[in-house]
Amino acid sequence: MIDHQTALIYTMVLASVSDAEMTDAEFHRIGHIISNLPVFEGFDRNDLPAAVEKCADLLDDEKGLENAFAIIKKSLPKKLRETAYALACDVVVVDGDVQQEELRLLELARHELAVDRLVAAGIERGASARFATYSPKDDE
Repeated sequence: MIDHQTALIYTMVLASVSDAEMTDAEFHRIGHIISNLPVFEGFDRNDLPAAVEKCADLLDDEKGLENAFAIIKKSLPKKLRETAYALACDVVVVDGDVQQEELRLLELARHELAVDRLVAAGIERGASARFATYSPKDDE
């Protein structure tokens, strides 16, 4: 079993690597989240690389994703499951290019974490709005 902060990190890592690559933007977003959200108070940011590596090691197994979600569910209080989903959404949208694999991972996360469909839609819309960009060319 892992602590709740590490379970949240695992969720973000799964979202990040769902398209087979963790981009710099995604890695920086994870670091920013850990540095700024109250739920990570007391987490030593120097422990982040080890947590990412342990999660990645889980995924090397044939049932890695299933096992990772089992660990997350077991370690994460129900109160933080919507938080985990929201953090996964933030990581997915940060680079502005949401891939089909990432959408499938979010669907799996919603199911595994038992996040209500309407709640998930609201969380997804909020993430999209927070990371929206604008260029005057958008008006053309």
